[in-house]
Amino acid sequence: MSDFLADLITGQFLVSALVLGIGAHVVLVMAGLCVYFERKVSAYIQDRLGPNRTGLDLGLPFLKFLKGMAGLGQGAADGLKFFLKEDYTPANVDRVLFTLAPVFAVVPALLGFVILPWGGYWSMPEMTLPLVGWTIGGENVSVAGAEVSIGIVYLLAVASVGVYGVTLGGWASNNKYSMLGGLRCTAQMISYEIPMGIALLCVLLIAGSFVPNDIIAHQREHGWMVLSMPAPAILFYICTLAEANRAPFDNAEAEQELVGGFHTEYSSMRFALYPLAEYSHFFVGSAFFVLLFLGGYDLPFVGLTSVEATGVLAVVLKVHVFLIKTLLVVFLSMLVRWTIPRVRYDQVMMLGWGAMIPAALLMIVVTSVMVYMGWTSTVELLLANLVMFAIIFVGRTVLASMFGRSVVNHKIPLYGSRFSPVEGFAVSAAPTHPMALEDRPVQGTDPQTQPV
Repeated sequence: MSDFLADLITGQFLVSALVLGIGAHVVLVMAGLCVYFERKVSAYIQDRLGPNRTGLDLGLPFLKFLKGMAGLGQGAADGLKFFLKEDYTPANVDRVLFTLAPVFAVVPALLGFVILPWGGYWSMPEMTLPLVGWTIGGENVSVAGAEVSIGIVYLLAVASVGVYGVTLGGWASNNKYSMLGGLRCTAQMISYEIPMGIALLCVLLIAGSFVPNDIIAHQREHGWMVLSMPAPAILFYICTLAEANRAPFDNAEAEQELVGGFHTEYSSMRFALYPLAEYSHFFVGSAFFVLLFLGGYDLPFVGLTSVEATGVLAVVLKVHVFLIKTLLVVFLSMLVRWTIPRVRYDQVMMLGWGAMIPAALLMIVVTSVMVYMGWTSTVELLLANLVMFAIIFVGRTVLASMFGRSVVNHKIPLYGSRFSPVEGFAVSAAPTHPMALEDRPVQGTDPQTQPV
């Protein structure tokens, strides 16, 4: 038994266990922070302030300096609210599946980060474990939850399982709106898994490996994939939004049509698990995009971020670079959500089957030909992608003329808004009154807001 444990507990085992322990908590914390930043981003776009009153002072006088704090305590307040709310179970639901469905949604989201190489490789020094006397280290270990040869396939498979939580939650709720939301999510997943997989296959054909660190090493040598393959990058990014049920593809919720969609009947912590799963998928999907198209932890002309750099400082820098890139993609997705209105459900299906799948097939054929001919330099691939963009644009125009109509919803200006103001008037919707700008109007420090 001692020999078995000695063979099992290696340097890679300890590092992977540490990454798993820290990474799971990082994903959970980032999911909570994403909720806060989403509300602040939406407020900024809509000329509001967003959360700005719930600080971290907890109402205690000696923590008065933490009052307000730009509303950073809002996330903790929301979490406490979910814990204290009544966990209501409607009548005639499937109680077992109704309870397990949120778990089925959140667990795959927390498993996806396992293969992401946050810190590349670390040259672990040789050390002896106290008490047992086992010697470990003395080799390069991967700073990831697991170093597997088919890591990319694992991540894609785990991300696909999350749809079961949504579908089962909608079916088990015994509610027609919830059922429709679950069916929409299933149909959307089937539609967008195909172009996502094909876009991923284009990257794997160019990189020639399923190992995440090898894909980063290829981009270090030949340039980021987003520069040489922008068409698969755009396609993959759109599919990522659809897979995570992010706007403009959040038709599984669609408050205007389905009340709340698949989670209409949920409350308390069972409801909270669904937003947690969504934002965890959102965060991991953004990290996946960074890995495939933005070089992962690589920064051009910075030697410490190369795959060959295995020191402690290099690992720390790589983790921060990977995380910052991921947060930038998250921020971009938030801008997309609050800029582009929700796409109608029939348009989502038409976009997936009528546009994205044919475009993905064109991309894989062109990429295969380029790889076969040996034309895999950045310039050659970029020219091929520009040709594909032209073919897609011409094909769309021809199809629209053949069917005699355009499938685009034209934007209608709202007269008198800040984007279409009346001539001679400047429209500003931002609050200016001191009470609106004060963190706590009644207990605040502004003399104009003090109670009489």
